[in-house]
Amino acid sequence: MIADFRYNDTVTNFVFIGEAGCGKSEIASNLAYQLAAEGKKPVHFFDLDMTKPLFRSRDLAKPMEDAGIIVHFEEQFMDAPTLVGGVRPLMIDQDCYVVLDIGGDYIGARSIGGFAPLINRDNTAAYYVVNSYRPWSATIDHIDGVLSQVLGVSHIQLAKLRFIGNPNLGIRTVKEDVLKGIEETRAILEDAVPVDFFCVRKELAEGLPEDIKIYPIDLYLTYFWEDDLA
Repeated sequence: MIADFRYNDTVTNFVFIGEAGCGKSEIASNLAYQLAAEGKKPVHFFDLDMTKPLFRSRDLAKPMEDAGIIVHFEEQFMDAPTLVGGVRPLMIDQDCYVVLDIGGDYIGARSIGGFAPLINRDNTAAYYVVNSYRPWSATIDHIDGVLSQVLGVSHIQLAKLRFIGNPNLGIRTVKEDVLKGIEETRAILEDAVPVDFFCVRKELAEGLPEDIKIYPIDLYLTYFWEDDLA
């Protein structure tokens, strides 16, 4: 079953948070490409990750812009945590889509604290990405620890969050890893919160059990040194 990030017709803003390295930038980028391809509204993509110099969606700025996506990020000097402007008016505008890719810890999540009233509205979908292969997503206690810090500084309401799984090990992931990760994520979260769906690389999604709700993705954030790992 194929998933859709728009769980109602009024959603125009999409927020992605989660542990560093969980894959939220890849997922956010895939959604932006999908929305741009549909051509219904302008798509604004904000890279708000101020916590690390690598694997940031801003590295895709040129191909995204070629696809018609309007990319926003702040040019940073020595990775100084400077926030790009323009988020608030675009989140209010119902005639465009806004995708926010947030930094992967409480420091990164602090950047959206001022937008909490807009994030908590009905026209915003907020997703917490869980990758069971990441060190702080391996148990419910680990997830609760990171999530508590993130919610504390971002002021997003817990009831607002929807949880999605992203069971992957990057370019080296094989189908067995996906199935194991889905099983682990379900076991970790099943007694706490529902998992809306799982993001799976397109070539690995074929043939998965039909009871697994998935969102097929492409890998865009790959780097030249990863070629030797494939």
